[in-house]
Amino acid sequence: MMLPILFIAPSRKGGRGVFTSEDIPANTVLEISPVLVFSVADRAAIEKSKLYNYIFEWGPSHKKGALGMGYISMYNHDYQANCEYEMDFDGEMMTIRTVKPVKKGQELCINYNADPNDETLVWFHKTEKSRK
Repeated sequence: MMLPILFIAPSRKGGRGVFTSEDIPANTVLEISPVLVFSVADRAAIEKSKLYNYIFEWGPSHKKGALGMGYISMYNHDYQANCEYEMDFDGEMMTIRTVKPVKKGQELCINYNADPNDETLVWFHKTEKSRK
């Protein structure tokens, strides 16, 4: 299930992102999509490819990987995200839900730390910081 008001467009954050063509209230389910789960060994191989930027850690141990179908893997990161994600490990599904009102044309973002307000540096910001 995916709301028909979602679309992919170029993002100021880089690459592409998920946007909305209408205003959306808080606590709205935007998408419920299956994920393709990878074994620990497959995840290690994927981490050496371009797909690394699109997978989630998966499972209670966070050692497996998962690629979201639908738009799941296209949501960009923001430390003050307007959406959150929920993982259903048994059902191999993910849900994206708004946590605050979103305006028409605004990019929909999740916090890659899982908590919409967690400001712990994510892996690519740690790498950027170490380069400076």
